[in-house]
Amino acid sequence: MLIAFNKPYGVLSQFTDATVPPRPTLADFGLPADIYPAGRLDADSEGLLLLSDDGPRIAQISSPKFKWPKTYLVQVEGQADDAQIETLRKGVELVDGLTAPAQASLLQSVPDWLWPRDPPVRFRKSVPESYIELTIREGRNRQVRRMTAAVGLPTLRLVRISIGPHRLDGLAPGVWREEKL
Repeated sequence: MLIAFNKPYGVLSQFTDATVPPRPTLADFGLPADIYPAGRLDADSEGLLLLSDDGPRIAQISSPKFKWPKTYLVQVEGQADDAQIETLRKGVELVDGLTAPAQASLLQSVPDWLWPRDPPVRFRKSVPESYIELTIREGRNRQVRRMTAAVGLPTLRLVRISIGPHRLDGLAPGVWREEKL
């Protein structure tokens, strides 16, 4: 079984939380029993999370060895320019080394399918925002956020829209569906 879930902002990519008070987890969304996340998505990120009951499939999806592409819609602070987009495409020098080249494109407007975030992203009249679509094949900790920050574009909102052939496509936040294997 393979499940596509649109993880809302603030939800942990796990089924339990030992903090007091507990934070929202995957257990709050009526997902089938005995499935596990194939990879992670930080609590402050949203979007596609794949879950499965098939251990080898989970390993294939989440292991950097298999290089499944992961595509993100990234709302950044500042007006992105061609040089910043090109740097993302070539690879960005981070503390833990140079990232692999990424696919990056600057979007001309907010995608019409994007739902409002709760809580909303802070708005500042004096600071412009840009939207970038970014595809990576690595899985370093907070990699997309670190890449955009390294080129001078701090991430304000991060929404994963695809993992390999699996896409978010119309899945509302907090909703899941079974995918074809």
